[in-house]
Amino acid sequence: MLHNERNERDRGQVGIGTLIVFIAMVLVAAIAAGVLINTAGFLQTKSEETGQQSGQQVTNRLQVAAATGTNLSNQEVGVVNMTLKKSPGASNIDLENATVQWVGPSGTYNLVNASVDASGADGHFGIVPFKDSDGSHPVLNDPDDRMVMVFDLGRDDVVSDDLSSLDTRVGRQTGAGSGDGQTYFGDQIPEGASINVKITTKSGATTSEQLTVPETLSGSEAVQL
Repeated sequence: MLHNERNERDRGQVGIGTLIVFIAMVLVAAIAAGVLINTAGFLQTKSEETGQQSGQQVTNRLQVAAATGTNLSNQEVGVVNMTLKKSPGASNIDLENATVQWVGPSGTYNLVNASVDASGADGHFGIVPFKDSDGSHPVLNDPDDRMVMVFDLGRDDVVSDDLSSLDTRVGRQTGAGSGDGQTYFGDQIPEGASINVKITTKSGATTSEQLTVPETLSGSEAVQL
């Protein structure tokens, strides 16, 4: 009789131990599943953000519709005007937040819009609305919109609306490389010289354009670059 009771107690203890181990395994599995679900959700969110950002870098690009040189003197171009539109399928593009890298005969210059205060910038560019039916300047929000980026080179040749605002805030600056408040930069572009202009939008999309001044400027008031 005692032997049977001992066996039943042993079996009961084994059953309780097995139940405890089973519950522990269920808890561990539940915790692991929760961690996996959270990790999967985090990775999915990050991949969606990365995919969206990568897509914007591809689609939110600018197109250069035209580029001209004006303020011609001493066989040099003093002002470059680039007419921009957004690429097909691009979202709204705010040119105020764009940055420009200008590479020319006189050096490399990092430029920002005249409304932006950036101590590391080498100069500023202006933005003039050319075709803007809903007054969205400086945002390109329609495939038919056209904005003109104005680059003033070597000396004070031209004042666009936003460059005029910059003059009011900080006053005219002279020379290249003075940073804040500079409404022009570099040197005027001589005949036959080439310039590379790289425009980067806020989303990181880049547009590069190679511009070349004609071999002769004699008798011209404006030239196509």
